[in-house]
Amino acid sequence: MASRILNVGLIGFGLSGRYFHSPFLSTNPGFKIKTVVERSKNEAQEFDPNIGNARSVEELLSDESIDLVFICTPNDTHFPYAMDALENGKHVVIEKPFAATEEEARQLVAVAKEKGLILTAYQNRRWDSDFLTIKKLIAEDRLGDIVEYECRYDRFRPVVPTESWKEKSVPVGGNLYNLGPHLIDQALVLFGEPLTVTAEIRSVRPNSEIDDYFDVRLGYADKLVIVKSSLMVYENFLRYNLHGTKGSFIKGGLDPQEETLRKNVLPTQKPWGVEPENRWGKLFSEDFTGVIESEAGDYAPFYQNVYDAIVDGAELAVKPEEILRTTRVIDLAFQSSRERQVMTY
Repeated sequence: MASRILNVGLIGFGLSGRYFHSPFLSTNPGFKIKTVVERSKNEAQEFDPNIGNARSVEELLSDESIDLVFICTPNDTHFPYAMDALENGKHVVIEKPFAATEEEARQLVAVAKEKGLILTAYQNRRWDSDFLTIKKLIAEDRLGDIVEYECRYDRFRPVVPTESWKEKSVPVGGNLYNLGPHLIDQALVLFGEPLTVTAEIRSVRPNSEIDDYFDVRLGYADKLVIVKSSLMVYENFLRYNLHGTKGSFIKGGLDPQEETLRKNVLPTQKPWGVEPENRWGKLFSEDFTGVIESEAGDYAPFYQNVYDAIVDGAELAVKPEEILRTTRVIDLAFQSSRERQVMTY
């Protein structure tokens, strides 16, 4: 049993709160989801009738028993809600994007440090099956020195849905803020800070109100790193292309955890996060050419790390300085696209 149970409050109960956070929080003995902020609905009680309801953020934050707050709301609210939570003495996990700008992110990090609170970003894609597989191949030197890395996260949504705020021209909206933080964070975890950032961000779909395409290139002294996403790719199986001095690795398909969670399957069901064989990647090298079985993905370690950081003072897996570098790359990507310039990191 956990030495201490942390009372958790969720602000918002959409896709993120319902299908990502709640299944892992509810199955970890160190957490209790005490309260969820829903303005008018009661969907949290459908997930678990023991969860309390708050009709406002103020109501949640005024509860002194809440230890940790997850912010799962539209992007432009992340900064003010996180700041309010920190000012009320709560530890905070923020969905992506962490903040609209590097400056906002720095303000949040400074307040958390001043108050001795844990603050982190939900970078769950570090625990995706495909990314864990790539990390292992690089660590085992199966590819040699990486000279080119490309990661894509594409979808095919030619008809712009009108009901979703994610498809509207809203502050802190668009695909770079939506999917960019995942791809950029993964690249920075693998290769560290770049020397330059070059980007093209645009709309490619008819009647699109948002940037629905981005191509961000991170320049290093010895390699080129490309992260791309488009919402107009019919054949969107391709995910990773890695080329190194010893070989290449090509992989498609998405980690299965999200699709499993959307079926109301809890992560206590084993086996968990195992990719079907048709998503396994292929390694091409002089030593070996063939299919590489994927590592099993599992988001549970993210939550356990947050618990350990709060209760035992463990080092965060997703550190504030890592969050800041991702927000900086996004800022520079927007600037590069606007000015059609190569930006120095």
